[in-house]
Amino acid sequence: MISIELARALREAGLRWRPAPGDRFTIDKPDLLGEVFTLSEMTIEARTYPTGTILGFNGTTEWALDSVTLEETLWLPREDQLRELLGGTFRHLSRGDGGYRVSTDLPGDGGAAEHVAPAAADAYALALLALIARSA
Repeated sequence: MISIELARALREAGLRWRPAPGDRFTIDKPDLLGEVFTLSEMTIEARTYPTGTILGFNGTTEWALDSVTLEETLWLPREDQLRELLGGTFRHLSRGDGGYRVSTDLPGDGGAAEHVAPAAADAYALALLALIARSA
């Protein structure tokens, strides 16, 4: 799973979340940070209103939590979601002594780039951060 630090960096870089079933997130508050929740139409669902999107918790009395705003959450994208966001720039994922390596081919004259991290999801996130920075 992607690290909290990289999830925050992606959000700060401008990556926006459109909640969908199966998405994982944490609540960005000290007492709940690190607790991972999964969107499901049965237990946690995204509800969109003119004022914004909230995540409603259905039948979760053990948390005593009815809903949170999207701004209070931190999306923890999965490897497949990160790879999809890389689009045509993604070349391959490999595993070596230094961990996982994501190779990309940046648009224009950006050339090839490699991003290494101990976890595959973090290597994908680093590659996506580089792509977002290049697009800015």
